[in-house]
Order: sequence, then C-alpha cells, then structure tokens
Amino acid sequence: MPFVTYVLANGERRRVAAAPRTSVMLAAIDHNIPGIMAECGGACACGTCHVYIDPADLSRLPAPQPMELEILSAVAADRRPESRLSCQIALSDALDELTVHVPDRQI
Repeated sequence: MPFVTYVLANGERRRVAAAPRTSVMLAAIDHNIPGIMAECGGACACGTCHVYIDPADLSRLPAPQPMELEILSAVAADRRPESRLSCQIALSDALDELTVHVPDRQI
C-alpha cells in the first residue's frame, strides 16, 4: 500500500496510506487533508486539487496531459514547475512515499 505525505501550507506534515490506483486527491479527501477542495470530484475540470510535487519526486511522475496543463494555467495559487493536479496522479508502489505540498489557497 503506497504512502503519501501532504505538507500543509502551515508546514504540518500528514502521512497517509492509500490503496493502489487511488488518486492523490482522493487520498487527501479520504483522510481529511485540508486545502484540497476537489470541487469537480476529480474530473480535471476545476483546479481546486492543485498541489506542488516535492522536487525530489518529480521524476517519478508521468508528464501531465494537455487537459491538466490547461487547467493548471488558471489555478489560484502560484503555478510552479512542480505544479500538478492531484486528481491526475494515481498512487502506486512506484510512487510510494510521494510528498506533495498543499498551496495556501485553491480559490
């Protein structure tokens, strides 16, 4: 079972386990991680599940698809090279111990 660590805007770290193929967004919702709103429910349509991938983990992720890049162009918090939509990242054993940083705002 993969683990993901969410680093909240205040610096607090929360490490949770999630079933394989669960999105980083859904794992956040399931574990009451604040700051991940997920208004569209994971349909890659709103940008309210924006996160920053820890730079050490970026190379483990597949490249974002065009739709994700389009949504990322309109996120509320600063867009950075490590910006991703957490609904588009499926957890797996290959992503065990992924660390994501939650932005200070989603809207």
